[in-house]
Amino acid sequence: MDYVPHTPEEQIEMMKAIGIESLEALFADIPEKYRLKKLLELPPPLSEQEIWGHMSNLAARNRLPKATLMGAGAYHHYIPAVVGHMIDRSEFYTAYTPYQAEISQGILQAIYEYQTMITRLTGTKVANASMYDGATAMAEAAVLAAKTLGRSRLLLARSIHPEYRRVVKTYAWANGYDCTEIPYGASGQVDAEALRGLLDKTTAAVCVQSPNFFGVIEDVKPLADLVHGQQSLLVAGFTDATSLGILKPAGDAGADFIVGEGQGFGNPMNYGGPYLGILASTDAFMRKIPGRLVGATVDREGTRGYVLTLQTREQHIRREKATSNICSNEALCMLAAAVYLASLGKNLKKLAALNVWKANYLKNRLTALPGWKPLFSGPVYNEFALACPDARAANARLEAAGYTGGYALSKDYPELGGGILLCATEMLRREDMDCVADLLK
Repeated sequence: MDYVPHTPEEQIEMMKAIGIESLEALFADIPEKYRLKKLLELPPPLSEQEIWGHMSNLAARNRLPKATLMGAGAYHHYIPAVVGHMIDRSEFYTAYTPYQAEISQGILQAIYEYQTMITRLTGTKVANASMYDGATAMAEAAVLAAKTLGRSRLLLARSIHPEYRRVVKTYAWANGYDCTEIPYGASGQVDAEALRGLLDKTTAAVCVQSPNFFGVIEDVKPLADLVHGQQSLLVAGFTDATSLGILKPAGDAGADFIVGEGQGFGNPMNYGGPYLGILASTDAFMRKIPGRLVGATVDREGTRGYVLTLQTREQHIRREKATSNICSNEALCMLAAAVYLASLGKNLKKLAALNVWKANYLKNRLTALPGWKPLFSGPVYNEFALACPDARAANARLEAAGYTGGYALSKDYPELGGGILLCATEMLRREDMDCVADLLK
């Protein structure tokens, strides 16, 4: 059966309606050299039983480590069983996006609860549901700031995740904005004096991250004061969402936008995705932030209900005036985060504290070894950067023992030489950390 099951008669009727003689005319804009001249040399089809065996053989090639020391934007956290149970329900699992959201009360309530929890964690008034990932959330916020202020310059902390910076720069290039990087200091935090020298009346937004790519925690309040002194906007990001359980909310510290990766909230490390971009802001941007906002109300009989309050998608009422072209609401990833947060409740603070403790324990064990020392002096969450004798050799030794090693910093930060970025979440046991230290001795 053809993918589009139209009869020859229906195809002729459609071609007449649009004024073409043949189906090939639909592809006239594609240069001849790029057109497929023959069928692809694909293997013959397999039966269901054969497919099962083939996929099982592929799955058997996966090598799961004893534990992972790799963070760098994707974090191994424990996911309560209730998360998988809820998102696997057919009512949620098959709902790509609720185009008739006004009657999908279950979806709407899930979005409402998620947005409420995110605003409380970030110290803001409004949060959407949601962005593709942390990188696009930061880019969307930066571009929105530039459009709002009518300015053309973006300042990016060099301590922001390198992939986030690349995505922001791509968005900026597409919109004709200029991007300048702010250096970091010996602490691993933003160099405040360098920021002061770069800020001017053309600056639309300053983007920072806390914890940043090095795992270092920033002091957001003085940065916000500097930025607002030029009537610019502050976009405060984070790498691991679980840090929101213990750090002072950036919204309370004066940030205009809070953005970051929500993967740590109940979403597994599925070969890099799909992930969950968190974007929250002050209520000044309620009618401008991309995505959708759900509100709670009561009907004529006084029964509580949920409604789609605002959606600034280009597919809807905003069209060419839309502030973003995001056309997916990441509903399933958002639901996982909502269930995760509801299941942990106030224990999120304890989980975050455990991440701080474990990171510092591993950091202290490793910096006691000859040739290992911290690259930065700033406080860290669950990630830290170290100078070591040979990052490649260290990772090879860890891998041979069944561990996933750290992230070599030389590719993105050549100025840091052979530095390595290591991560310790609640999934790393004390005996694992002691074993790692012994392996690297």
